[in-house]
Amino acid sequence: MAYDHAEQEQLAGLKSWWERYGNLATWLLIIALAAFAAWKGWTYYQTRQAAQAAQLYEELQGAITAKDKEKIARVSSDMQSRFSGTAYAQMTGLAAAKSAFDAGDFQTAKTQLQWVADKGRNEEYKAIARIRLSGILLDEKAYDEALKVLSGKFPAEFAGLVEDRKGDIFVAQNKLDEARVAYQAAMEKTDARSAGRQLIQIKLDAIGGAPAAKAA
Repeated sequence: MAYDHAEQEQLAGLKSWWERYGNLATWLLIIALAAFAAWKGWTYYQTRQAAQAAQLYEELQGAITAKDKEKIARVSSDMQSRFSGTAYAQMTGLAAAKSAFDAGDFQTAKTQLQWVADKGRNEEYKAIARIRLSGILLDEKAYDEALKVLSGKFPAEFAGLVEDRKGDIFVAQNKLDEARVAYQAAMEKTDARSAGRQLIQIKLDAIGGAPAAKAA
């Protein structure tokens, strides 16, 4: 098939471009296709992981209902080792901790809560774990350790709970001035419509009301 002069120039230009950039273009296409395949594979993996973790979480709930301590421990260990990147792992830690606490096994409860606090990827779950862990440490009179657990950043919606728990710890230490400051901060950071706000007020009133104003 014959080509006219213009077509021959276009072909020559295409050949020249391909000789200069063809190899690079091919590699870019391969990289793009590989990235897409990897993304599809990762999506499938994540979906499969979540489905398996959900099934394991159901097993945990059944073990908790049956109060099967050994199965709870086994399922919790499996979840944390195989599906630590899923939300179910953190939910499992919190649920297993509550079950252990209700059974009077405070060491296991602390271990589960510490795992969520250290390994969790969701800040809300981590905050819940830290607040609950501080409560157990308060009961054990490990006051300094409890306050350490409550140090650092928390999501804004947990600020009131954190200050309230600090107030409880200070009361247990008979540090009433610090407790008043903490309870007052808890009041300020708790929604006025929250039922917990009234309880904070009761605790604040019980130790003498609002903290004394600082001298000018």
